[in-house]
Amino acid sequence: MSSFKDLFDTYHWEDVKASIYSKTETDVLKALHASKRDLEDFKALISPAAAPFLEEMAQLSQQLSQKRFGRTIQLYVPLYLSNECNNICTYCGFSFDNKVRRKTLTEKEILQEVESIKKMGYDHVLLVTGEANQTVHVDYFKKAMELVNPHFANVSIEVQPLEQEEYEALIPRGLHAVLVYQETYHRQDYKMHHPKGKKSNFDYRLETPDRLGKAGIHKMGLGVLIGLEDWRTDSFFTALHLSYLEKTYWQSKYSISFPRLRPFSGGLEPKVAMNDRELVQLICAYRIFNEEVELSISTRESELFRNNIIKLGITSMSAGSKTNPGGYAVEPEALEQFEISDERSPEAIALLIKSQGYEPVWKDWDSILNSKVNY
Repeated sequence: MSSFKDLFDTYHWEDVKASIYSKTETDVLKALHASKRDLEDFKALISPAAAPFLEEMAQLSQQLSQKRFGRTIQLYVPLYLSNECNNICTYCGFSFDNKVRRKTLTEKEILQEVESIKKMGYDHVLLVTGEANQTVHVDYFKKAMELVNPHFANVSIEVQPLEQEEYEALIPRGLHAVLVYQETYHRQDYKMHHPKGKKSNFDYRLETPDRLGKAGIHKMGLGVLIGLEDWRTDSFFTALHLSYLEKTYWQSKYSISFPRLRPFSGGLEPKVAMNDRELVQLICAYRIFNEEVELSISTRESELFRNNIIKLGITSMSAGSKTNPGGYAVEPEALEQFEISDERSPEAIALLIKSQGYEPVWKDWDSILNSKVNY
């Protein structure tokens, strides 16, 4: 099998959806009490039939998370380098057809942002851009990595999909992880939400993690934009993708994020709404299904939700995030990619984590995890 696309093409969206919604209480109990869980168990855990078992799922998720990750929550922050973008995406404030002033940080401005982020206490940064190959291209990323890498223990990127050799060129410059979200695995709806630009190529994006795996990246981040399509079906395909990648590129580590569609300038209402209980169900389902995967929650979510999710399986959180280029020091009032919900400072989030008996981790998480022999 040359890529995930070959496996993906053997599945049909409506068949998967029907299978998830047909799961029963018996299927859920089987999944909860299994010693090892498969994708059919995951279907049961994300199905409507699992809703009455949320408390049991939450307790099991907490136990499995503490067993693998201890009582630690990694803190990270996004650094937006550019809002220039050649894609039209119906849900994003950076969309090409959104008539806003565009900004790409200069080398001097990048260092100003780095200085502000370091003062917040961070040692783990996520570099984010729109997808504009003429301005934010591989050479720009190389220079940004050279500027940023000396100041952080961990540097990740969330940019346009690149070629394998381009990832290979960035890894020696300190690239630790790459986040690339499929947005939705529903091929027709994907096209509807990405009508113009290189991002409209569904298959090219779908095969990006394969290129990352072949390049030897340390960690990949997967996910969908919850609200574009049926979240249960999209989540199954994310889990299918994760399972394929873990088997094929077993040297890499993996994380899952849970972005729910948030307001932006121009607005898109979610096609399918997901309430808080359902998001808790999904997070717990992932943890029960896969004890190794890292689970991340961003400042898209509310204070109340993030207060209550710490013990349930989440392993990393952003805090104090700005979703516009220059948002920390250079140009705080520029257009945001989406609205932040939890606006508390990193210090406040760290205190919250400590108040729940957990340890906030600001730097290279892997070295801390590897040093934990017993929890």
